[in-house]
Amino acid sequence: MPAIRVTGLRVRHRKTVALDALDLDFGPGVHGLLGPNGAGKTSLIRVLATVAEPSGGRVEILGEDTGEHRRRGTVRRRLGYLPQDFGYYPGFTVREFVAYVAWLKEMPAAGIPAAVERAVARVGLADRIDAKVRTLSGGMIRRVGIAQAVVNDPQVLLLDEPTAGLDPEQRVEFRALLRELGASATVIVSTHLVEDVAAACTEVTLIDAGRVAYRGTPESLAALGETAADVSGDNPIERGYTAALRSHRAPDLAAHAAGAHGGTAR
Repeated sequence: MPAIRVTGLRVRHRKTVALDALDLDFGPGVHGLLGPNGAGKTSLIRVLATVAEPSGGRVEILGEDTGEHRRRGTVRRRLGYLPQDFGYYPGFTVREFVAYVAWLKEMPAAGIPAAVERAVARVGLADRIDAKVRTLSGGMIRRVGIAQAVVNDPQVLLLDEPTAGLDPEQRVEFRALLRELGASATVIVSTHLVEDVAAACTEVTLIDAGRVAYRGTPESLAALGETAADVSGDNPIERGYTAALRSHRAPDLAAHAAGAHGGTAR
C-alpha cells in the first residue's frame, strides 16, 4: 500500500482552481514535484501536510483518512513538513527551536535532546546549535527548517522549495541527505530546480494548471528531452520538462483554437 494516496483531489482558491481532480499515489523513495509557478505544487503539499483543507476528494496518508479530524494528529506525529515560507522564533537558539518542534510532534521527552542533536548535525549546523536563530544567514535558517522537519525521523517528509537560499555545496549535501531519507521514508520535494530532481529523486511528477502533466523517472524525462525538437533547456532533463509541458498543453491549445474558429479539434 502506498504511503500517500490522493483520489479526486480538488483545491479551489476563490474562483481559481488550484488542483483539478488529482489522482496520485506515492510510495517509499524521493519524489520530485515539478511545475511552473501557480501550477498547484504548494497547494498539494499543504493539503498533504494537513495544514489546508481540500475542496473535494480523498487523501490517505499512512493508512489514515485525513478527512477525519481525529486521524490528523496521528498523521502529524509521523510526518515532517518544511513550508515554502518558513516561520521561526528568532529569539530561540537552534537547539531550542528544533526541540520545541519535537515537543509539538509529541516525541518522547527523554529522546528529544539526542534527536535534536542528530537532526541539526544532519544539516551541517552542529557548530551553531546554540546560536540564536536571528543571527543565522538565510541559508542557515533554511537548514534549521530542514532539521525541524526531520527531527522525528518521519515516515512521510514534505519539503516545499527546500534548497532556496542554499549554496551549491550545501545543495549537494542536501541531495545526499534526501537519498538517505528516501531509503526508508516517502519524501516529496517541490522545487523549480530540475537538477535537484535529476540528482536525488527516484520519480518525477510534473503538475501544470492543477493536473498531472507527466509522471516517470528522471531518466525517462531526460530521454524525452533527448528526442524533443525545438524546446529550450540547458540539459536533457530541462528540455524534457519543457517538452512534457508542451505535450500536456497541446490538446487544450488545439481545442481553444478550434473553438475560436468555430471548428472541432482533432
